[in-house]
Amino acid sequence: MSDASSGDCTEHHCTKHDCTRHRAAVTEAEVDALIRGICFKTGPPRTLGVEVEWLVRDPERPWLPVPPERLEAAHAAVRTVPLDSPLTVEPGGQLELSSLPAASLTECVTSVSADLTAVRKVLAGHGLALLGVGHDPWQEPRRFLHEPRYDAMEACLDRTGRAGRHMMCASASVQVCVDAGYEEPGPLGYERRWWLAHQLGAVLVAAFANSPLASRRPTGWCSTRQLHWMEIGPGRAGAPPTDGEPRADWARHVLDSPVMCVRREEGPWDVPEGLTFREWTRSRAPRPPTRADLDYHLTTLFPPVRPRGHLELRMIDAQPGDDGWIVPLAVTAALFDDPEAAEAAHRAVKPLTERTLDRPAPHNPLWSDAARLGLADPGLREAATACITAALAALPRLGATPEVSDAVAGYLDRYVLRGRCPADDLLAGAGDTGPRAHARKDIRS
Repeated sequence: MSDASSGDCTEHHCTKHDCTRHRAAVTEAEVDALIRGICFKTGPPRTLGVEVEWLVRDPERPWLPVPPERLEAAHAAVRTVPLDSPLTVEPGGQLELSSLPAASLTECVTSVSADLTAVRKVLAGHGLALLGVGHDPWQEPRRFLHEPRYDAMEACLDRTGRAGRHMMCASASVQVCVDAGYEEPGPLGYERRWWLAHQLGAVLVAAFANSPLASRRPTGWCSTRQLHWMEIGPGRAGAPPTDGEPRADWARHVLDSPVMCVRREEGPWDVPEGLTFREWTRSRAPRPPTRADLDYHLTTLFPPVRPRGHLELRMIDAQPGDDGWIVPLAVTAALFDDPEAAEAAHRAVKPLTERTLDRPAPHNPLWSDAARLGLADPGLREAATACITAALAALPRLGATPEVSDAVAGYLDRYVLRGRCPADDLLAGAGDTGPRAHARKDIRS
């Protein structure tokens, strides 16, 4: 689900008056009010979106990096193709398609599938293909894009280790976007959906884990991608507490999160250390922050669930196969937008909340177990079985095609009911017979 939130006035299509207002300095109180006003846009859940991110590889030699000049030529060719979905190039050369808000699951699947077919055809002409995996199994992260934004991001994230480089340059995901929900309470109310997204998120991590390898070796984690998100730290990649009022909790989190960079029109951007947005509004140094700075700051926070008017669920690894992304999209849509399935999901995940120890996602034991063990964890396997079974029953009520329902049913049988996830296939191909493999086998039995 695409929206313009980078803070660039050209992306907001603003008038001269709006542009001036966008560049005016903001106070702490104004920032708090702005965040509360834009983060949860409530109403009947009517639209759905998905962002699908892929590594780009030579299918004949996927273990080798694609030379930059070859990758650049392929990207340029893809940009000439008319697509419904906005296309972006990520820092490591990954390609991402972000669907426009769709009125139904079928519309979303049809539109993105057609775009992916067109992209794959162009890439094939350059001897390249899209690879659906959550983390590059072979190569160390290498940055393809060298722009002030990514230079600043790398400098900032390097302060906590190399996890940021892995996230920027070696990872890929399926991000599902659902409407915030009704203002009123109930299974489709925004407060319930906000809570559910953070509890269900761990189940989605486990059920769709697909990144157990790095540098050609098992990492000990089914979702190495999620491990790196956790390593980046709670200030940049953590959620706020979910036991309070969502708007207030998110506004506080945004204000108290560190500023990644202070942009400049020329030269490298400043990368302050330890400066929160709240402190920036108070000190007004090195210059007063503006509404555009706030918009940009929001794009530099990477919680597992990001409220952008709608809810952006960011925790799912990229999936194998041309159409593997459709299953997590369909499951998530059903569990959020069908009232009966939403209630079933709430019941299924509620027993898991004790394992969070009241710590925000993903920095708690439940999310760590999901990323490390996948569905070898009995509690997560039980919850995933209940949730995906409920989603499967709901799909006809959402107007899903038989093909989509069959794909979800096949995934339930092949993986979930057997306590497996796509990471197990990759590990089997890599000959994972070490201590971790035996530990996971012991847990299953």
